[in-house]
Amino acid sequence: MASRFAIKEVLGFDDRIFYLIGSLVLSFAIPLLFFKATLWNGLAIYLPKWGTSMLYTIAYWSTTRSIIIWFRRQYPGYEDTTKRLLYSAIAITVTFFIVSVLMGVLNIYVLKEQHPDGVTEMDFKVASFTIVALVSTIYESIFLYDRWKKSILEAEKLKRDHIQSQLEGLKSQVNPHFLFNSLNTLTYIIPEDPNTAVKFVQKLSKVYRYILEIRDTKLIPLKEELSFLTAYIFLLKERFGKSIEVQIVIPKDIDHYKIVPLSLQILLENAIKHNIISAKQPLKIDIFMEGDYTLVVRNNLQKKRQAMPSTKVGLENIKSRYAFFSEEKVLITADDHYHTVRLPLIQMKDDELA
Repeated sequence: MASRFAIKEVLGFDDRIFYLIGSLVLSFAIPLLFFKATLWNGLAIYLPKWGTSMLYTIAYWSTTRSIIIWFRRQYPGYEDTTKRLLYSAIAITVTFFIVSVLMGVLNIYVLKEQHPDGVTEMDFKVASFTIVALVSTIYESIFLYDRWKKSILEAEKLKRDHIQSQLEGLKSQVNPHFLFNSLNTLTYIIPEDPNTAVKFVQKLSKVYRYILEIRDTKLIPLKEELSFLTAYIFLLKERFGKSIEVQIVIPKDIDHYKIVPLSLQILLENAIKHNIISAKQPLKIDIFMEGDYTLVVRNNLQKKRQAMPSTKVGLENIKSRYAFFSEEKVLITADDHYHTVRLPLIQMKDDELA
């Protein structure tokens, strides 16, 4: 079952019935098309020719099919298509001549059949090559059609996932808990420091305005996301005080990078949700670049003992949105000390920078 399933995946379809019927039909037609055979004398007289043609057809079909399967397993990626087709063509051509020699020996010394009048060795070669070319073309056409169909379905799935993840992202961020905590913090600030309270309201307004403005935005410049994050961190600092520390170390030259909107905010919210935050055990979050194309968000790991099991909705949200724009994966790692998320940075096009 596993082997058959693997072959079906490699070929793009289950070819057992096609192989059986195709061999019968093709081997029946070859003598009529290339060797001047007829059915006027009855099917019984035609059967030996059909039998010999069947041996040739199975030999060429089986070897061609085996080569196609082998190279598709060796070069399965889209980027390897040209290499796979080139190597397959070379292997099939070499194998064609080897099988031709072996079948010629079989025909002369075992079957002991003579060429029909007017039929040359070239006719045999053309008939044999027709089998190989037809089988190769059919298998490759079905395979490419299957890949095309899967790519269409995958694109539609990614599109649906992206829309759903955007909705989930907004729902998770514009939530009553965040608003309640912010307003609760504000009630403590107002009597103690009215100036800070005004600034708090301004930052809170900026956070919600940003969330509402980017609701239909698929990618956002990294600089804009960090500007929003600064306002968000201000709210967190007013809420948790010295119990939370967020350090951002990012180069100034980041104009050519984009990021999935709210991804950094989701990661910060995720760290707050699952870790202890206290004056004795402050939560420390570092945001920095690693290499030229990776943004790292790392926090010290101090899990809450009675924390609810993580649904990982936030992380899956980020993963699914990144999958829509980049082949680079969002990498999530954790050890005894740190939880780390690596986000691939997406480069902006020149016309977007203008």
